[in-house]
Formats: sequence, structure tokens, C-alpha cells
Amino acid sequence: MNTPISAEALLAKIKALPSERLGQVADFIDFLAAQERRRQAGQELREMWARMPQEELTPQIEQEIDEAVRAVRRSRSAP
Repeated sequence: MNTPISAEALLAKIKALPSERLGQVADFIDFLAAQERRRQAGQELREMWARMPQEELTPQIEQEIDEAVRAVRRSRSAP
């Protein structure tokens, strides 16, 4: 299922769908894009964390970072 597919082949599949299904395709594409943004953000955070001098990471700083991440997650999940 994760076989690479060309943009042209994907467009042909989309064009073969009834028009009432296109909204579902768009929603799924949005979902995949959001997943990719989260994955990239996580990777950037891990890389940034690895570059930070470990002696500067006090428990207080770690707690502040954790609280900031939780606040962002809450704001994103709020309706």
C-alpha cells in the first residue's frame, strides 16, 4: 500500500472518483499534511534539544518547556 505512485497516477485515480467523494479526498490530504507538519516539528524539536548544552537544562527549564508544549497541544485540540 505504501508503494510509490506518481502524481499523474494519483490524479487519474482522483479524477475517476465521483465528485461527491472529492471532499473526503481533500480532508484526507489535509489530515496527512497535518501529520507531516507534526512529524517535522517533532524532529526539529529533537534536533534543537540535542544541540542544547546539557549543563544548561535545569529541571525548571525542562518543566517550562513541558508546560509550553502542553499549552500548545491544548490550544490545538480546543474547538
